[in-house]
Amino acid sequence: MTRVLYPGSFDPVHNGHVEMVETSARLFDEVVVAALINPAKGDGLFGLEERMALLDKCFDHLSNVTTTSFDGLVVDLAAGVGADFIIKGLRAVSDFESELQMAQMNSAISGVETLFLPTASKSSFLASRLIREVARLGGDVSTMVPSAVSEHLIDRYSS
Repeated sequence: MTRVLYPGSFDPVHNGHVEMVETSARLFDEVVVAALINPAKGDGLFGLEERMALLDKCFDHLSNVTTTSFDGLVVDLAAGVGADFIIKGLRAVSDFESELQMAQMNSAISGVETLFLPTASKSSFLASRLIREVARLGGDVSTMVPSAVSEHLIDRYSS
C-alpha cells in the first residue's frame, strides 16, 4: 500500500489542487491532503478551520483521500502519517526550481522523496494568490475553484 502526502496552504483550494488530488488518488492507494500553516505567506484569507472544512467538501467524493493540518516541518508530518512520498504539482519551470530545492532538502533531512506531477494545461495558470486577488476585486473565479469555494469567496468579499 502506497500513501502519499500532498501539502499546501490551500488558501483557497482551486481546481488545480483538485486535479492533483484526483490524479494522486488514481495513482496511489491513499492520499493525505495537509493544510499547512505557512508563516511566510502571512495570515491568509481563510483560517485553518475554514480551509479544512473546504478541503473536506472538495474531496468527499474520493474514498482514499483524508485531510489533516500541520504547522511544522513537512517531513515530520510525512513520517507521522506514514507517507511513502510527498506529492507536489508543477505548473511551470519556475515551480520546478523552488520545488526541487525543497525536495532535495526534505530528502537530505529525512530520506522522504518528492514526486512531481505536472498540471494539465487548463489549470496551469491557477494560483491561490491570483484567485484571491481576482475575487477581492469582484472578478468571477467560479470556473477556477470548486463550487463550495466559490460560494465561500463570494460570502467573504461581499461583506
